[in-house]
Amino acid sequence: MALYTNDSKERVRDAVDMVDLVSSRTELRRAGANRLTGLCPFHEERTPSFGINPAEKVYHCFGCQASGDAFTFVMETEGVDFKGAIELLADRYKVALELEQEDPQAAEARKRRERLLELLERTSAFYVRQLWESQEAARARAYLDERGLQEGTLREFRVGYAPSAWDTVLNGSRRAGYANRELWDSGLAQKSQKSGKIYDRFRSQIIFPLADSRGRVRGFAGRTLGDDMRPKYVNSPEGEVFHKREQLFAADLARAPAAKAGSVVVAEGYTDVIAMHQAGVRNAVAIMGTAMTEEQLAGLARLAPVLRLALDADSAGQEAMVRTARLAKDRKLQIEVVPLVAGEDPADLLRRAGGEELVRRIAEAVPYIRFSVHRAIETGDLGDARGKDGVLDRIGVIWRLVAPGVEQDELVRTISNRLDLSPDLVAQELKRRSQSAPPVSAPSSAPAAAMESAARTTTALNRREPTERAFLGYCIAMPELGGPALEQLELEADLSSPLMRRAAVHLRSHLRNPAEALPEHDPELSAMMAELAVRATGLSATPSAFAIERLQLALARSDREIAAARVAASGDISELARRRSAVREELARMLGQAMDEGSSPR
Repeated sequence: MALYTNDSKERVRDAVDMVDLVSSRTELRRAGANRLTGLCPFHEERTPSFGINPAEKVYHCFGCQASGDAFTFVMETEGVDFKGAIELLADRYKVALELEQEDPQAAEARKRRERLLELLERTSAFYVRQLWESQEAARARAYLDERGLQEGTLREFRVGYAPSAWDTVLNGSRRAGYANRELWDSGLAQKSQKSGKIYDRFRSQIIFPLADSRGRVRGFAGRTLGDDMRPKYVNSPEGEVFHKREQLFAADLARAPAAKAGSVVVAEGYTDVIAMHQAGVRNAVAIMGTAMTEEQLAGLARLAPVLRLALDADSAGQEAMVRTARLAKDRKLQIEVVPLVAGEDPADLLRRAGGEELVRRIAEAVPYIRFSVHRAIETGDLGDARGKDGVLDRIGVIWRLVAPGVEQDELVRTISNRLDLSPDLVAQELKRRSQSAPPVSAPSSAPAAAMESAARTTTALNRREPTERAFLGYCIAMPELGGPALEQLELEADLSSPLMRRAAVHLRSHLRNPAEALPEHDPELSAMMAELAVRATGLSATPSAFAIERLQLALARSDREIAAARVAASGDISELARRRSAVREELARMLGQAMDEGSSPR
């Protein structure tokens, strides 16, 4: 994989407007001279615990412990690796990137992949011209018009048409310098079983480009125009650049609207999503069928924390909802269901009742569990015991997704009232039936695993080392006092973990710019520096407050030393106790002084 020069990385970092970047995901409000706060984009919360330090260009959430800089923010929100993050930021802030020297084989592989993507982009533009300029595509234009899709919207989605000839794309691409192997590897050509010759994969079809979240075409879906022709849709094959399991149609167009709305509407088909965007529902994407994958769910989670499923109410759609809810269980995603009539998709609803009705239905989306319970009751036979058993069986399939608490109690009462059964019996039967339900699928590992590891480590530190983190935060907030204090620290004795010692060592030489020169292979330290830099912006930076934190650190050291001496049974601890007593007295005096001054630490 090609690497970018350190100079390129620094120029991107310098160009980033941290407020602009983070504001695309959450609303920020100023909370100090160099601090902005807002609701955390990484977990659901009602009270803001997320903050950024725009000068240092770092963020930290005191709720879920997510921390990092501009690069990790993009890695977490966009689901890309570091290379993808730097490329996205470079595109956004118009910074030219320079590559380091790379291995010849890696360079060749990168250039090959870039050529395949260029070929797909070129072919996509060709298909668009064919749709609007060729006589052969008249039937395709008529079909799209009957679906109520306007030219402006179709052009935005780059919808095109593949002509009927067997070699149009093949010959045009060859003339442009592309080899047969590249046409094959990009999925644009397929091979005849009889002659062994290759020919165009897509012919006489409406073409829907399948792009990634950055808008780069990875493949195509072709729709045949004859309703009696099978298969109705033909997709690009799995290959070097196209992976159907990861694909979310229109994710590139829905990304910003979904972030702003805090939700993403999920449909099944291409024309459903195009019609919804045309009607003003700009946060809609398609999963291309009903088989939601873990990779698609990970992509949806990066778009917004609330998923509104606008899937058909038939059995396939119901199964898709169950699978989605299971996959989402451990991702802190809120799953809601848009109420649709069985057999009617969003595009049908738009043609029948218009955009206002669709927007109203989306606004009336209900939590998945509640929707499923009510649907099971409404469609069940409640006239006899067998019918009620059937209802309980259907609810039992999803019951393990209901966390114990108020919601579970309310649902038990609802089911009890409608089925005329005792609440205890309903609760007992649902628990029993849920044991035989399919297990909840484990979600795929999220991107930026290193940062997640750092977040978990930082969470543990929150329980063990609040005093040490607070002291280091004050050192950043008051560098004129923090610098000498850091130099005086006895790292092994004053700080209780290797991470906190590494943090102190880093701050000794980078106190006025904590995010500078961080080692690339120490994500824990990077996360800690981000947290401390954000924490420092919210502290009461007075000499008394600083002195109090320094004394808190000394008191914590004394407590550890006394505890260790007792465990070791090393004899008289009176001298250690005397030192602790002196620290406590000084701490009490400084606390009184701080109260008299009207300042308070932490």
